[in-house]
Amino acid sequence: MAYLPAATAILDGEIISADTDGLGGAAVAWPLSVRAQQPTLPVVALVGGGGGDISTRHVTAFRKGLSEAGVIEGQNATVEYHWQEGEYDRLPSLMADLTRRHVAVIATPGSNPTAVAAKAATATIPIVFGVGEDPVKLGLVASLARPGGNATGINIFNVEVATKRLGLLHELVPKADRIAVLVNPANTSTAGSTLRDIPEAARAIGLKSKVLNASNSDEIDAAFAVLAREPVDALFVAPDSFFVGRRVQFATLTARDRIPAAYADREIIEAGGLMSYGTDFTDMFRQVGVYVGRILKGENPSDLPVIQASKFELVINLRTAKALGLAVPNSMQLLADEVIE
Repeated sequence: MAYLPAATAILDGEIISADTDGLGGAAVAWPLSVRAQQPTLPVVALVGGGGGDISTRHVTAFRKGLSEAGVIEGQNATVEYHWQEGEYDRLPSLMADLTRRHVAVIATPGSNPTAVAAKAATATIPIVFGVGEDPVKLGLVASLARPGGNATGINIFNVEVATKRLGLLHELVPKADRIAVLVNPANTSTAGSTLRDIPEAARAIGLKSKVLNASNSDEIDAAFAVLAREPVDALFVAPDSFFVGRRVQFATLTARDRIPAAYADREIIEAGGLMSYGTDFTDMFRQVGVYVGRILKGENPSDLPVIQASKFELVINLRTAKALGLAVPNSMQLLADEVIE
């Protein structure tokens, strides 16, 4: 069956018309006779854990995925965009509102907390997720091949690629002896898996590790203040949408303190970070869009198998490496999907 909403699109308490005529998103005061003829479009709520300031390429990819499934935003579906800026404590109230309004689909690409919050809020509204851990362990699906409930999506393997990211960081800083591992404790699933796996992986390659926590900008500053008092040779930053939103802060602080750092997201490297290795997020947003479109066309999420991410990317900022006095091996440059010079 097709999943349709019971209400028109509402964003932050206001009725919003689709911008199909180049009106820049402005509200349009249609005559009552015209409004009565307008069909109600299904509403998709895309909930991102990060900020809207980095969303352009991801939203474009999501819309591309929708179009591949035959759905065009503004023509046969309305999309609401909710960016959480890492404030995961707002998720329960947002999901309660989306559930109350019976949106057609909730899309949660690239954020474990948003997917878990959506699943906790509704067992009936379809959910399309992009998560970095096993969605079975997260309680989102019964199995990868046959999800069985109201959720499906893509596993982007943040946990599995973390040890490889650590190895690449060690390759860039071969003389490193001590590293810091920074996690966001508000993102409980990702922080937990990082703290379970990375210190052990560090020991296996002869590295000592120190754990730091940060859930807001002030705590990021405080973490770097600790590193100023207790220096390390490199920094491993756990994947988290909030950290991506603070990419300029990370680039500034690591440059100031001359700390080589590895991240999961290319956006931080584009802002001046050293290196990233992780899932191709743009492709993940596209794949989430495809599944959302297929559900809007009538397919059931319980019958759509969870996709296993297959596109990963290594991005290196050579300018940052030179500023840190690091020589990037040619073999690593050849391995990279992009080298920023």
